[in-house]
Amino acid sequence: MRNNRRDWIVGSGRGLAGIAFAGLLSGNDRAFCSAQESSDPLAPRPGHHAPKADRIVFIYSTGGVSHVDTWDYKPKLYQDHGNKITATRWLNKPGAFERYLIKPRWTFSQHGRSGTWVSALFPNLATCVDDLCVLNAMVCDSDGHDKGTLAAHTGSAQFARPSHGAWVSYGLGTVNQNLPSFVVLAPNPPYAGAQCWGSDFLPGCHQGTHVIPGDQPLAHLKPRVSNLAQQTLELELLEKFNARAVRNSPLDPMLEARMRSFQTAFGMQIQAPEAFDLTSETQATLDMYGLERGQTKGFGWQCLIARRLAERGVRFIELIDTGSNSAENWDSHGNMQDHERLAKMIDRPICGLLQDLKARGMLERTLVVWTTEFGRTPFHQTADHPGREHHNLVFSSWMAGGGVKGGVVYGESDEYGIEPAVGQVHTHDLHATMLHCAGLDHERLTYRHAGRDYRLTDVAGRVVQEVLL
Repeated sequence: MRNNRRDWIVGSGRGLAGIAFAGLLSGNDRAFCSAQESSDPLAPRPGHHAPKADRIVFIYSTGGVSHVDTWDYKPKLYQDHGNKITATRWLNKPGAFERYLIKPRWTFSQHGRSGTWVSALFPNLATCVDDLCVLNAMVCDSDGHDKGTLAAHTGSAQFARPSHGAWVSYGLGTVNQNLPSFVVLAPNPPYAGAQCWGSDFLPGCHQGTHVIPGDQPLAHLKPRVSNLAQQTLELELLEKFNARAVRNSPLDPMLEARMRSFQTAFGMQIQAPEAFDLTSETQATLDMYGLERGQTKGFGWQCLIARRLAERGVRFIELIDTGSNSAENWDSHGNMQDHERLAKMIDRPICGLLQDLKARGMLERTLVVWTTEFGRTPFHQTADHPGREHHNLVFSSWMAGGGVKGGVVYGESDEYGIEPAVGQVHTHDLHATMLHCAGLDHERLTYRHAGRDYRLTDVAGRVVQEVLL
């Protein structure tokens, strides 16, 4: 059995104990862990203030969703379609560049008591607008996919840094010792890959667990040893040897975190199969998410699993909208009509998630965030071009639940949706607000690494108090 156990450990690169190994072995500088972390880095901890959200569900649509075709209604862009503008200032290049204004392909209409404008692309989400806080003056630091995606997840467009979920796990720990504190549900990684859920210099146990939709979302969930008592004895023996190693190397936090990874792995074999089993869900619930009985793929599956993980105490859950393959995303340079197909994949499931959380009394304590790396240009160098280019000067995101006002649109872009007019929200501001809702002060949530203190929001960011309850 010892050889079987060793084989399981070595072969668990994507599942269970390997979840922690990838982060633990990615770097050597793991000093400065607190005494509290050393005893149990995933133990539940209080934040800096009373939280409004017990968990965060972060929905990421990769590729750059066009704001002017989804959430940012610009009637003048319809009126002036085909007119020329000089885009020197916005393109940040020398010389005069003429561009043609391109109108949206879809109509907008007002919905809910709030009268929020929503594109025809999202007929289901349009019914949820009174629970949404739409941010129509978002900005980010890069118009490149990799950098923009990295910034949306780590706060840095230039360097690998701990992801937002890792920071939340580091700050708060987990309330369910049998499940990871940070789970990522994605059929394919987005731009920037696994860095989007990495822990970087934070202890490796805080990195995200990547769950791939399908019949076997996590490897090694079924124990190789059929007798639970026997496996428990093996792990107890391993624990004793590891504890001896810790006593001999008391300043090595990697050993403690590795021990914790085995405990989490064992707990996951007990509870995770039940969390991913949808057989107990009613047909009405499956219909709400647009799921067929027995379906184990699709964005509806991701959203329903997110609700189940939220119920079971997972602190941070990310849903990555990458379609059925990594090339299927919102990067619509050649044809904006792709947005219609992509919107249909997420519209009903996200609406179902919001309605389900609300019906179960969970939305009030769950912060749901939807975003993308940047928007798309309201203009093009060719008149009537069917696509749009990258645009990081302004774009749209939204939040719901977890201490955020519903039925609100905060921030406005200019008359064509080219740059912010009022209420600008930078990526750092979004991260600061997310942490605040979870009970964490973004300026105090720091980790000392390589001689300096780091935080998710770098040296910037403000909590957007105007959107909070």
